[in-house]
Amino acid sequence: MRDPAAYAVVLAAGTGSRFGGAKLLAPLEGRPLVAHVAATVARAVSTGTLAGGVAVIPPNATALAWYWDTAGLGLVTNPDPAAGLAASLQRGLAALESLIGPARPAAALIVLADQPRIRGDVIERLVEVWRADGRSTRPRYAGSPDTPGHPVLLDRALWPLARDLTGDRGLGELLGSRPEAVSLVDVPGANPDVDTPADLRQLEEPME
Repeated sequence: MRDPAAYAVVLAAGTGSRFGGAKLLAPLEGRPLVAHVAATVARAVSTGTLAGGVAVIPPNATALAWYWDTAGLGLVTNPDPAAGLAASLQRGLAALESLIGPARPAAALIVLADQPRIRGDVIERLVEVWRADGRSTRPRYAGSPDTPGHPVLLDRALWPLARDLTGDRGLGELLGSRPEAVSLVDVPGANPDVDTPADLRQLEEPME
């Protein structure tokens, strides 16, 4: 019997206003920030952990599109990035809902494109736990144990929750109100956002 299929939804349409623009193309360790996330998602697809996915990007974002296309993801345009995270999430999930075939999407891995430290082992663990108990999964990083993190693996049964989101609201609050539907998975390390140039500089500092 085929395992239920999980697909990625990468949210990469933000304006990066706090960064000063062009955040995902800013260099980190010799390559654009976006390249780190794209490579990790591509490995998860190549190993079969994920069945595929889509990336939600702004209009005319040719440079960003190249990285996600090279990673094997479909491209979804958010024509109004200023509308916020919710609109991108809704468009990404709608794109997955339209997929047909033997590997019908049963869950969506919600990936934030400004988290270059996303790890393949965490993705594998989230998918493993979801397949075992059928509940959505979130990582709880040792570096911030009081706050569930990303990526979030959202079981298809909870996709309708996204329809009521607006602006920059993500699923955190809604999932927090449904603890019976979410498994928290303890993992080592951390997965910080890059919101400002200072955040990026901090990632480049050597670990003590």
